[in-house]
Amino acid sequence: MKGPGIISCLLWSFALAAAAPMSTSSTARADIVIAIDTAAQRMTVSVDGSKRWTWPVSTGARGHLTPAGSYRALRMERHYVSKEWDDAPMPHSIFFTQRGHAIHGTSHTKLLGRPASHGCVRLDPANAARLFQLVRSRDLDATTVTVN
Repeated sequence: MKGPGIISCLLWSFALAAAAPMSTSSTARADIVIAIDTAAQRMTVSVDGSKRWTWPVSTGARGHLTPAGSYRALRMERHYVSKEWDDAPMPHSIFFTQRGHAIHGTSHTKLLGRPASHGCVRLDPANAARLFQLVRSRDLDATTVTVN
């Protein structure tokens, strides 16, 4: 009795290869895009291309600009204090540059909507917590921060 022929083995391999992407697509990670518009002092958060939230922010004041560009989120810290700026609290920090720029909550909510930070992106504390939880519930590597 002969085993399966080469054609049968090839067909079986192609069938498995074709089925593999279908089985992993249901577990695909959600891409999170955090778009910061420094001119408008607004942040828009999108998940898989659908806009979820738009919030006022405070980016860098004159002399302390928030760096423009596209970044991957690097790390997250629930409770962080600035080592550079008088131990200023930076709750729910999402760091996006190696130099220490982060998106984080602030107690200076009256300044939201205008440049007021030392280069970070400040948010209302409740919004910072909401964003932190979203990024934490997904994949940090799937989070992009764009600043323009």
